[in-house]
Amino acid sequence: MRHRPWLFAFLCSAGCWLALPCDHAAAQSSPRPEPYLDFRARAVPYSGPGREQPEPRETSEVLLGYFGPDNPDHANGGSVWRGVDMAIRRANAEGGYRGKPFRLVAAWSDNPWKGGVGGLARMAHRDRVWAILGGIDGPSAHLAEQVVAKANLPLVCPLNGDRTANAANVPWFFSAMPADHLQAPILADALVARSGPRGFAIVSTPEHDPRVYVGQIGQALRARKAAPKFAHVLAAENPDFAAAAQQVLADDVSAAMIAANARDSARLVQELRAAGFRGQIVGGHWMGRSAFEKLAGAAAEGVLFPLVVDPDAMPESFRSEYETRYHEPPDYAAAHGYDSANILIAAIRSGGLNRAKIGDALRTMGTYQGASGMIAWDSLGSNTRPVTLGTVHSGRILRASRDASSSPGR
Repeated sequence: MRHRPWLFAFLCSAGCWLALPCDHAAAQSSPRPEPYLDFRARAVPYSGPGREQPEPRETSEVLLGYFGPDNPDHANGGSVWRGVDMAIRRANAEGGYRGKPFRLVAAWSDNPWKGGVGGLARMAHRDRVWAILGGIDGPSAHLAEQVVAKANLPLVCPLNGDRTANAANVPWFFSAMPADHLQAPILADALVARSGPRGFAIVSTPEHDPRVYVGQIGQALRARKAAPKFAHVLAAENPDFAAAAQQVLADDVSAAMIAANARDSARLVQELRAAGFRGQIVGGHWMGRSAFEKLAGAAAEGVLFPLVVDPDAMPESFRSEYETRYHEPPDYAAAHGYDSANILIAAIRSGGLNRAKIGDALRTMGTYQGASGMIAWDSLGSNTRPVTLGTVHSGRILRASRDASSSPGR
């Protein structure tokens, strides 16, 4: 029989069209099937080669990659670098790894998807680092995750709040900060309780992390049968903070939630207070950054946000050393950078100079009590530490009082 590819294609397409009405009807009448296996709830350990490789003998130092700006004054990543650098200094003062010092190899670009990925690849394949610390937010964490997944390289991320990065189930990837899905419920509770019958508004910026954050807040609000009176997303270029504040006032709400980085959160809080808004302001974890306090000033008084690290619970040794070196109190970014480095150092001392064994040591470390508090991984390598509600009072970040989330706003 003569082969007619066009006839085969026609029959296939006709079969698809004929089947569509039946499939559509079945989809409408039958419930959505449950997944056979949900890998988000099950750890997937690395089962490949590498553990059999002996430690290299000709090694004078232990190289660790750092995916983030190695500038202590960088606006977004400076305090993370400070915490990591402090941990490396302390580890080396204690003898490093069997007498060999740890040394950080840094790579970064403020546009990491263009310039940063090359640096990550060089660290993994040319420099042959034993593990990586970084990145400093959700997008850079996603980027680093893709590199370490192919390089079989352990990575501990200090500031990733995007749960989807861990949901990729890469066995080399660990996140030290409690993710957005742990922060959203307490923030939603506070937002609903403080808004009263006049409702609340949400103002956000369009960047990746605030957008994902608002998505998690939306899920938590739907579970509470609540919704904002209006939601406003600022323009990516030249955002008009003053206009957003005026929109909040015009809608006569009792509470406003802000989802934006520390700098933009500070601008929005200032504009809201300057415009005369006296209701409750609720925000994301970025309001716990030292940069937010500095920029917002007196306008930050009384804001509520998820307290991912309680400053009063930080060890005095960590706090005093940080303040002596950098002349300001450490924020949660510094604490997570410090803990991420210490966790990785402990894993290397336990597993040796072997990437697979370092990954094993990270995965099985149990509960770690650090400067940021408890760190214990779930099945996806995300920290399970509970989150409380925080506030700013007289220029200090504090744990919010129990009634802070229960009084309706004005």
